[in-house]
Amino acid sequence: MKKSNFIALVLGTISGVLFALGMCMALLPEWNAFKPGIIFGCVGIILGLITVMIWRKMENKDPIQLNGKTILTVIVGIVGALALGVGMCFTMVWGQMIIGVIIGLVGIVILLSLIPLVKGIK
Repeated sequence: MKKSNFIALVLGTISGVLFALGMCMALLPEWNAFKPGIIFGCVGIILGLITVMIWRKMENKDPIQLNGKTILTVIVGIVGALALGVGMCFTMVWGQMIIGVIIGLVGIVILLSLIPLVKGIK
């Protein structure tokens, strides 16, 4: 394993754990830790962005260019993840199984559409 991949693995894991813990702290009312949860979540997001910058620098890659395709990819990813999450909420929290499964499947299809969007079809 290359050093850059190992560092990205460690930093990515730490940032993911901080983000997940922060979201649990913020979204579980039993914990009474909304503000610290937001702080932990933000630190996790910032560390994740720093991880991407460090990994790209160690791999001698150019910085990510903000163009139309990049912005569209991010928007499609966000919409797909939100649709999948809303479908899960419909199913598990609100007890509406059929509509939840349909919305979740739409989210999965949107997320799968990222593959040809990013890699292209050959």
